[in-house]
Amino acid sequence: MAGMTLKERLRSDLTTAIKARDEVRSSTLRMVLTAVTNAEVAGKEHRELTDEDVLGVLTSEGKKRREAAEAFADAGRDEQAAKERAESAVISEYLPEQLTPAEIEVLVTEAIDELGVRAEGPRAMGKVMGVLTPRTKGRADGGAVAGEVRRQLVG
Repeated sequence: MAGMTLKERLRSDLTTAIKARDEVRSSTLRMVLTAVTNAEVAGKEHRELTDEDVLGVLTSEGKKRREAAEAFADAGRDEQAAKERAESAVISEYLPEQLTPAEIEVLVTEAIDELGVRAEGPRAMGKVMGVLTPRTKGRADGGAVAGEVRRQLVG
């Protein structure tokens, strides 16, 4: 689907899902597109989101679903947990492939070495995260990246 923005792809897939009467997919894509629209009008002036901005929205929507699924599962509300998981699965189809813990570890090591801040320990956390955030955006949970940075800087 070259030439199509991520937002156009979401819209097009929503139309397809509605025609196919795919409830989960259509309701999930509707929610995501609403979140995108909300982000576009959130600032002082309306702006068109870039694909990278839309990925940010997708990432946070996916994270909300995963956290909700966990909360529902812990509360023994399996049906609700399954619904959140299904929505999360639809969202993840639009995200770049997620980094494995091993890949995150390598990226963190490279960033620390590149900055030469290993000796600074935990104080260098902000500098390292500043380098890593654009490299891992949409491909890894920020908390997981920060945890690995902390582990390597303290170690």
